[in-house]
Amino acid sequence: MRVYRILYRQTRALMEERLDYYSQFNPSPLSMQQFADFGENASNRDSFLFLRKELPVRLANIMKEFHLLPEKLLHMPSVCAVRDLYRMSFMDLLEFEKGSSSNSNILEKFTDTLIKIRNRHMDVVTTMAQGVMELKDAHSINANTESNIQYFLDRFYMNRISVRMLINQHTILFGEGVNAQNHIGCIDPHCDVVRVIEDAYSHTRFLCDQYYLASPELVLKYHQVDKTPASVVYVPSHLYHMLCELFKNSMRAVVEHHGPGADVFPPLDVLLVMGHEDITIKLSDQGGGVPRSQIDQLFNYMYSTAPQPAVSGLDTPPLAGYGYGLPLSRLYARYFHGDLMLVSCEGYGTDAIIFLKALSSEANELLPVYNKTCQRQYSTPVQTHDWSSQSHSAMFIRPFSTNSRDKLHQRKISSVPDNEPTVS
Repeated sequence: MRVYRILYRQTRALMEERLDYYSQFNPSPLSMQQFADFGENASNRDSFLFLRKELPVRLANIMKEFHLLPEKLLHMPSVCAVRDLYRMSFMDLLEFEKGSSSNSNILEKFTDTLIKIRNRHMDVVTTMAQGVMELKDAHSINANTESNIQYFLDRFYMNRISVRMLINQHTILFGEGVNAQNHIGCIDPHCDVVRVIEDAYSHTRFLCDQYYLASPELVLKYHQVDKTPASVVYVPSHLYHMLCELFKNSMRAVVEHHGPGADVFPPLDVLLVMGHEDITIKLSDQGGGVPRSQIDQLFNYMYSTAPQPAVSGLDTPPLAGYGYGLPLSRLYARYFHGDLMLVSCEGYGTDAIIFLKALSSEANELLPVYNKTCQRQYSTPVQTHDWSSQSHSAMFIRPFSTNSRDKLHQRKISSVPDNEPTVS
């Protein structure tokens, strides 16, 4: 027992030392074009040399932020479980710091390790969500704590998306799995946007029919689409995830606003526009819209319009859940410098807009960086109100990361994050 404690302390000390080392470096964001070019031309050895440094850097940057979270949250069982997962994965990667890139056995073991890490972190989104729920149930939460949790979860989930992207690219290209035809890892260089829209609609309509026994139709329109199909270099599973989330919200809103027994539902109108800078997908519904008084809360991870789901998930309706769906979807959109916005007309309906970069060379990863600016965010209290009315609290909410385009808040007609892309 004594020997075990000594070994544990030594291992922990080594991890902390390497954590401090790797957190000194900023992550290296890649563009969609770089991902595609690397996937077409790089070897297993090149990928190994890059990832054995980049993955520890990305993990270390977010792991250091755990130390800045409110102490009460860190003591929640689910949050402790997530921290332990990250520690195990970080230690697994340290085994390859000095491994020979010319040894085929090491390359094979590295790929197997990445698969193990990916599977280990499969349920991290829901586990972290449970940790936040545990905190809400056990303690009262002030505005400053809520702001810090909101700031952290944005960065934590974005970091997770980026790590899974790197792991999936490597394991699909160099692992035992068969790469899909014409795909570069999980990237489709000719992603058929229309087909992804139709697939997402079909899947979500099935869920809606299953739960409500009714669903609205889809009307798809195009503008400035010179060629069919409209295509872009993108990760189809990311786009599919975003569209499923928006379709879920719109279908639920339309059916509940008009009543499941209605003879005819107004359709969901989707407009696809191919611009020089952005590809825009606008989904318009007539689901009654969202009041302005609720808009401030809609992007908040700690706010949901639906009852909390059962931990087992067995009693969770297919169109409701933790309320993380829209926040996560916006992170997927912003990951390659796109965006997701909502504009609502109370009493009528809502327009949800997805922006994707039209040029793969401009679609760069947006990654959280652990630095002094980040540390100040956790230590700076919420600003004192300097307006005569406190009702417009959007003026006082800390902006998302370094992205200044957070002026349109999102509607959250709660949704479950269980449709997370399998290669995201």
